[in-house]
Amino acid sequence: MLDRRVFLGFCALSLVSAAPPPEPPVVRVRLVTSAGSITVALDARRAPKTVANFLLYVDDGRFEGTEFYRTARRASDPKLGFVQGGIGTDARRMLPALPLEPTSRTGIRHLSGTISMAHGIDPDSANGNFSIMVGDNPSLDARPNTPGFAAFGKVIGGMDVVRRMLAMPSGGGRGVMRGQMILKPVKILRAERLDGTPKPSGRPKSWLITLPWHKK
Repeated sequence: MLDRRVFLGFCALSLVSAAPPPEPPVVRVRLVTSAGSITVALDARRAPKTVANFLLYVDDGRFEGTEFYRTARRASDPKLGFVQGGIGTDARRMLPALPLEPTSRTGIRHLSGTISMAHGIDPDSANGNFSIMVGDNPSLDARPNTPGFAAFGKVIGGMDVVRRMLAMPSGGGRGVMRGQMILKPVKILRAERLDGTPKPSGRPKSWLITLPWHKK
């Protein structure tokens, strides 16, 4: 008969073995777009929750077929600003909202090349939309009475692609996005994790379902 202590030890070992490995301190992701590839290095050590959220969208394939849709150029210097992309308002791709990890906590500033999560009026409403800085944007950092946005990594390849997107013709939009919507959005063909082990969310991929009345 198997000794009870040996059995319990085996069970504990099995549970430990089944646990997913931790993320490396830096996780690289390649965004393959219709304008070229962009590689980002995500700081999982300083912004673990924001990086984990972004990687869920990557590992689930939720960014595939989405777009870079916004170019926010600085009025004083149109070569500076940021571009924004992701799932837009596609609720089928959305995961639960992400609580803000402010720059005052992470120490990651909105410098040129920084990738940052977008959010609405509620700072704890981020999901699958993100921005990439062209030039420093300290106004997006946390300040007294202003929570700012969650910076969580930086571009390590493809900034030329980001700059080209910033310069693309724009228009439309409302409110703070007025005049900033890219007229011919840049397709995100796929997002590829280059480090660590994929950890899909296991949630339904409803955006992939084609209903009978949508078939041609």
